[in-house]
Amino acid sequence: MSPGHRLVEGRTHWRRSLAVAVPALLAAGGIGTAMAGGALAVGLRVQDRPVDFTTSSLYGTQYGAAVVDQTVVRPDGSTATVRVLRMGFADGVLNGLCLSRRQEIAGATYTLLLTLGDDDPGSWEIRTRNTVLDLRSATGVLDMDGVVDLNVNGADVKTVKDAGGAYVVNPLDSPPHRFGIQARYAKFDRIVGTAQDFQIPGLLTTPELKLAVRPGTVACPAPAAPTGTPGTP
Repeated sequence: MSPGHRLVEGRTHWRRSLAVAVPALLAAGGIGTAMAGGALAVGLRVQDRPVDFTTSSLYGTQYGAAVVDQTVVRPDGSTATVRVLRMGFADGVLNGLCLSRRQEIAGATYTLLLTLGDDDPGSWEIRTRNTVLDLRSATGVLDMDGVVDLNVNGADVKTVKDAGGAYVVNPLDSPPHRFGIQARYAKFDRIVGTAQDFQIPGLLTTPELKLAVRPGTVACPAPAAPTGTPGTP
């Protein structure tokens, strides 16, 4: 058998591995998307296991955050509780977004990379509504404006809207007597973090979405510094 023939077989094997790994990663990783035509509209949900993410910038209105207890399932099927910072905002824009999730499939490690948006660090091209993030860790630069309340009772935080446009009381499901933040506007730059839960249940519009499965452990690229100012969500 010629070396060239072996190379072709290897590529074919990798394509078959991708065909198996993509749906398996989406299912086992708890990642779900629903897409429609035009400027891509997506309902995004990442649950069950932590996901690493990066974004150049996130800007949102009616920002709220509170410390909550999140129930997680261990690899052996037992449950545990982790404390996370649950953040939410009613309307927002993101300047690019990358999600990275590792998964074991048939004894091999794969990384699912989900990339949204374009490569322009000044476009803030992704628009979201009623976004909720459960953060286990994150680094970046936070700037809040408007009416800013620190140490707000977590149960008093209001951030997402109902179908009629009214702010929902305690949408973060946070208990009383926990640290909370409320701000009319919030902007995060160059975020690198790990989220226990990532939910954009209503509407996310992005000009582009890329899905890739790579062998081994692959991290999202470091986020670029944003340029300019975000548009109004």
